[in-house]
Amino acid sequence: MNNKEIKLMTINHNKTKRNYLERMINSKVDCMIEAKKYEKNYWDGPRKYGYGGYKYIPGRWKGVAKKLIKKFNLKNNSSVLDVGCGKAFILYEIRKILPKIDITGFDISKHAIKNVPKEIKKNIFISKAQDKYPFKKKTFDLTISTGCLHNLEINEIKKAINEIERVSKKKFIMVESYRNEKELFNLQCWALTCKSFFSKKEWEWIFKEFGYKGNYEFIYFK
Repeated sequence: MNNKEIKLMTINHNKTKRNYLERMINSKVDCMIEAKKYEKNYWDGPRKYGYGGYKYIPGRWKGVAKKLIKKFNLKNNSSVLDVGCGKAFILYEIRKILPKIDITGFDISKHAIKNVPKEIKKNIFISKAQDKYPFKKKTFDLTISTGCLHNLEINEIKKAINEIERVSKKKFIMVESYRNEKELFNLQCWALTCKSFFSKKEWEWIFKEFGYKGNYEFIYFK
């Protein structure tokens, strides 16, 4: 692991049990089409379409929030952007620890935005990760993007990375990846929205090629 690769979310990821073969044979193509709408069924519908009910669980993201705060030295006067924030639970946990921190997030899902905690809803808006961000250069002390960029095509990933670099002082990206054939197979079985199935080495090449200078994490499906 090099000095840019860090582990912040792997513990949470590994807590979830997954039946890879069951998902693969459960009308997966139809489920993929529905999941890629990123609306109610994806977040809060049957498990075959996505999360199977993505609710706020007190404490679930607190550990990740604490790690982000410590790693990137966040303070009450810091600013954080979450690209592809979903229901913005990570931002919510950060705000609970640092009540005066400036948080912003966006996502393409109307359903997710509708279900953001009311305390931070005014800070969240609808947009795509690959579109130009409505912020000036180096606006944010930290930009995070967790579980989002692998859902883009390679040309879109470049646009997103360029924008993340432009508006941020420090950066953290987490994507799905694999290190061996078993992890690739499991990822292919499980993923509903992933468009970019890249190995760890390929992602690292992409980051370098597209000028990404921040930290990153890969999650694997063992």
